Amino acid sequence: MKPELTIIIPVYNEEENLVRVEKEMTDFLKMSLVSAKILFVNDGSTDGSQAIIEKICDRQPHFNYISFEQNCGLSAAIKAGFDFAQTPWVGYIDADLQTAPEDFNLLLPYRFDYELVTGVRADRKDSFVKNMSSKIANGIRRSFTHDGMDDTGCPLKVIKTDVAKQIPMFKGLHRFLPAMVLLQEGRIIQIPVRHFPRMAGQAKFGLWNRLLKPLMDCFAYLWMKKRYIRYHVQQQDVQN
Repeated sequence: MKPELTIIIPVYNEEENLVRVEKEMTDFLKMSLVSAKILFVNDGSTDGSQAIIEKICDRQPHFNYISFEQNCGLSAAIKAGFDFAQTPWVGYIDADLQTAPEDFNLLLPYRFDYELVTGVRADRKDSFVKNMSSKIANGIRRSFTHDGMDDTGCPLKVIKTDVAKQIPMFKGLHRFLPAMVLLQEGRIIQIPVRHFPRMAGQAKFGLWNRLLKPLMDCFAYLWMKKRYIRYHVQQQDVQN
């Protein structure tokens, strides 16, 4: 069956998690509400992640990868996944699996009515500092974007691919996906999903990434919003 969903998994130095990722994503593919495939995006890992990814893709027919020559950041990895996806929908999940792949099945029923369906992490299992900094950052972002989203950092999303491919690229993009879909006059919804503690590897975001950089990115978003090109064709006479 031709896949309908490409699930993007950004990877940066996650060698300790990748065997578990293979197992859990393979299990999910068997229960997914739609036919799906996996796309690893190796964001210039300096550990053994690339070798493990290649072995996984060799033995799993529905797993593919692209690999950056150097670390470019999470937003670039997600954007590259959008660019390479050839299915009607794209999904996104972190390699740390703090969200559960099977919860994609909570999002997928809404895919026809919304251009973006995003999870919102219920009962987060992170540290107090991480939870509070994320809550503050989300509040700041909402005041700038008015996107109404409580948890844009949740790494579990389903987006219509043609919409995802039109999202302009900038660093910090992953925090503004709902706002960028709204700029395209798309519809968005958030659905509660489960959250789990990190089992292995190291978190890639500190206080700087969760508070100060998002504030700077908000000003970048406002600049882009004012200059965003949107048009509606009234009539046409274009020959193929």
